[in-house]
Amino acid sequence: MQLGLKGKKVAILATDGVEQVELVEPRKALDAAGAETHLISPKAGEIQAVNHDEKGDRLHVDRTLDQARASEYSALVLPGGVASPDQLRTNPKAVQFVREFLLSDKPVAAICHGPWLLVEADGLAGRTITSWPSLRTDIRNAGGTWVDEPVHVDDNLITSRKPADIPYFNKRIVQEFSNRIDEAEVDELSEQSFPASDPAPGPTSIGGEGGSKTTYGQPDGEAPGRA
Repeated sequence: MQLGLKGKKVAILATDGVEQVELVEPRKALDAAGAETHLISPKAGEIQAVNHDEKGDRLHVDRTLDQARASEYSALVLPGGVASPDQLRTNPKAVQFVREFLLSDKPVAAICHGPWLLVEADGLAGRTITSWPSLRTDIRNAGGTWVDEPVHVDDNLITSRKPADIPYFNKRIVQEFSNRIDEAEVDELSEQSFPASDPAPGPTSIGGEGGSKTTYGQPDGEAPGRA
C-alpha cells in the first residue's frame, strides 16, 4: 500500500474569477508532494483566473463537473476569489460535489471565499473555520464558529483567510491530506482483513501466545490550530 500523497488524486474546484495564486500555489505544493491534481469546473476548456481586480492567466480544465466523480478523489481544494465560489455555490452540481466529500469524511481545504461552498453544502454545523472576514456572518448563520487565524484545522476541514496565508495553508494541506488519506486507507485495509462478521483477533493472531496487549500508535500531540 502506497502511503502519503504520491499518486493520490486531489480535486480543485473552481471557475472564472478564481484568485490565481490561491489555486496555483496550493496546486504546486500538492504536485510537489506527489499528488495528481485535477482542476474541475462546470465548463470545459479554460477558466479565467484573476489577480485581485486584474485578469490573470487562463487555466486548463482537466475535467468538467459532469465528468468528475467525488469517489475518484481523496481530497478537495476550494480556492477563493469572490466570483468563482459565488458562481459555484449557485450551481447544484458543484454544491453536490462538495457535499459528497464532506459526507465521505474526506479532507477538504478552503481559502478566502472558498468556504462559501461549505456553507452551501450544509457542512459547517458545529465546525470551526476561518475565511475572508466578510464570510463570518454566513458561517455563523450556517451553525459554524469563525476564527481569525492564518490557518485552522477542524477534523477534516483546513481553512485559511487570504493570499498572505498561503505558506501556512500549503504546509497544512500537504500534512493533513497525507495523514488523513493514510488513516482512511489503513482503516479500509483493516476492514478488508478483519470484516465486522469475523471474530476479533485474539492473542495468538496478534503478538503470539500470551500477547494480550495491542498498542496502536498515537500522535505525540495535536498540531497547532486543530480544533
